[in-house]
Amino acid sequence: QVQLVESGGGLVQPGGSLRLTCTASGSFFSINSMAWYRQAPKRQREVVAYSTSTGRTNYVDSVKGRFTISRDNAKKTLSLQMNNLKPEDTAVYYCNTVSGDFDWGQGTQVTVSS
Repeated sequence: QVQLVESGGGLVQPGGSLRLTCTASGSFFSINSMAWYRQAPKRQREVVAYSTSTGRTNYVDSVKGRFTISRDNAKKTLSLQMNNLKPEDTAVYYCNTVSGDFDWGQGTQVTVSS
């Protein structure tokens, strides 16, 4: 059974940084395109960034230049470095395949507030 565990969230002031990590179980990780998602209150879950199995990346426009997604296939981890955080980045962040194939983890809360 595939399990996804997100960590690294917290409370940060505008302009601050956080690094999120997703740890995955199972043998699927290296062959899948993996993504970070976020869901803000009263909004639909959205893809923030994704990384293909070969390391190609893409970002939603609102985070380009501020967020960096990376992966370590050997360790089965997916990371999201978030810099210059803004209040509108406040959300629960999740990882999954780009198709959302697996059960969602609990996510990690990111709150950007002064």
